[in-house]
Amino acid sequence: MRLLGAVLPLLLLAGCSSWKPAPEDIKPVPAERLLGYQQPLEQGGQLRVNRDVGGMGGGCYVAVLVDRKVAARIGVGEQVRFLVPSGTRVLSIGIDEMDDTLCGKGRLRRELAVNVQPGSQQDFRIVSDNRKGFDILPVSQ
Repeated sequence: MRLLGAVLPLLLLAGCSSWKPAPEDIKPVPAERLLGYQQPLEQGGQLRVNRDVGGMGGGCYVAVLVDRKVAARIGVGEQVRFLVPSGTRVLSIGIDEMDDTLCGKGRLRRELAVNVQPGSQQDFRIVSDNRKGFDILPVSQ
């Protein structure tokens, strides 16, 4: 019984952290939640963002911003691709202000400076952790 009392809180905390879904379980963000950077560009590159699966914020969308403009609203287990100009781009996540539930009332802002080369493709993950909250991280190849 003591073992159960010690292990159960750890299992509950671990349930709030996210994990990378299997490739066949990743769905594209629906067109109605794609808000920018979808048109092909000459001399541009691609930024792909996947959102992990997990309980934390599972019922909420996260806003994905390119150069501090909302480009998509991404849900759990979804992927979005942005076609961006070459040069240094600011890729970030934030609260989905289009959401009128409690999900849209918090605070969240994480940013990365991304150097985009013509023809390049870079991958990123939105992760959630019970201690640090949400973050966006580059995926190492």
